[in-house]
Amino acid sequence: MEERIVFRNISPIDHRYSISERALFDRLVHWISEEAAISSCVRAEIALVKAHLTVRGSATPELTTALDAALGAIDPAEVYAEEEKTKHNIRALVNVLKKAVPAEAAPLVHLGATSVDILDSALAWRMKGVCAEVVLPLLRELELSLCELAEREAETPQVGRTHGQHAVPITVGFAMAEYVSRLGKSILEIEKRAADLRGKLAGAVGAYNATSVLVRDPEALERAYLAELGLEPSEHSTQLVEPEYLLRLLLEMNVAFGVIANLADDLRNLQRSEIGELRESFGADQVGSSTMPQKRNPWNSEHVKSLWKAFAPRVMTFFMDQISEHQRDLTNSASQRFVADYVAGFCQAVSRMADVVAGLGVNRERLLANLGGGKEAGVVGGVLAEPAYILLAESGVSDAHEVIRKITLTAEAEGIPFSAALARDGESLARIGAKMAELGLVGSPAEALGFFERPERYRGLSAEKARSLAGKYRSLMERK
Repeated sequence: MEERIVFRNISPIDHRYSISERALFDRLVHWISEEAAISSCVRAEIALVKAHLTVRGSATPELTTALDAALGAIDPAEVYAEEEKTKHNIRALVNVLKKAVPAEAAPLVHLGATSVDILDSALAWRMKGVCAEVVLPLLRELELSLCELAEREAETPQVGRTHGQHAVPITVGFAMAEYVSRLGKSILEIEKRAADLRGKLAGAVGAYNATSVLVRDPEALERAYLAELGLEPSEHSTQLVEPEYLLRLLLEMNVAFGVIANLADDLRNLQRSEIGELRESFGADQVGSSTMPQKRNPWNSEHVKSLWKAFAPRVMTFFMDQISEHQRDLTNSASQRFVADYVAGFCQAVSRMADVVAGLGVNRERLLANLGGGKEAGVVGGVLAEPAYILLAESGVSDAHEVIRKITLTAEAEGIPFSAALARDGESLARIGAKMAELGLVGSPAEALGFFERPERYRGLSAEKARSLAGKYRSLMERK
């Protein structure tokens, strides 16, 4: 078959990304390329022959060795050429395979099977394999980098943000621990769903009609066939394996994709010039703009978000592939082939995000400056209005929220720090100081004002949660 120049490929996965991330592409090719699809069907057909031999008690080491040798003997180009004549992909593969196996095994090739007994089982084998060998290792690498970042920056102060506005202090580690937790749970779910993928050998309508003619226990033959592929039978088959096994795996990948895209969004926003708290690594020869030499764009994070935009909507196709009229129609035949594209796009995003997190720089000066606030934040030190209100309320002031709100308005109008405006209200500050001393937050009421001049001290359990979650998910990822 004619070899195609890489730059004449249509999908960017097969030229732009195959070149820029060759190692990842080569790992994926083994599982989700067209060559892999054909070879997995060959594997399934040979598994069926072995199952027949086992059930009949006629398997021999020599025959088994010869069958295994046929696994690597089938040329996809030959199968495609045969399909030009048969106009049927599995029949073409069967015709080619019969010539490659020993003569005594040839009559058993595809015996009792319908095409989807092979196609669905082969797809489950490939998806289980690509998850175990590529998807999950990539995800664990990213998760462990996030754990390391969360733990390393557990104490690093940062202003929390809600609605794009400064809220109350947290730490960088706490912000990253959100993604440690969200992605970690999704990884465990992908692992579970991949392990539960199923196959079938139930025939044209799923009722074991053909194999009932061949053996006394068709379900035992099915189990023997699928055991060769490391699979279990679908609980109920039509001509198709129940689609929800694969659907749930793909949906959970999409959940993980969304978590990663959310992380990418947060990271690229924290790299804005006016924020500048984080920064992606940048090579010595790297260029940020074709016209602005000073630019250092967060292009990797943006790339991840862009991949999510391209691939996440495909989840609708996965849902639509649930539906097949009666025992089968062919409306999933073309659409299901694009599952490979989705897996490749997802892996590209995970790999890129792992590189971003591993090389992420933290600007501690900017973090402290932003936490302290400024004109763009509204009130310098205003992030401590919450504890002032809570402590004042605890002291017995029923309208404490309104008292503190007015103090923040004064600070904003006069351009003075919140602590300075609070100091003007001697009665409120005295009540707050007394309550802080009572709770052991300060040694004496006189130290209260110093607390409101150091917003990084008001961080709740940020550092503790960062370390706890990093430790938990590191342990879960490293058990593999």
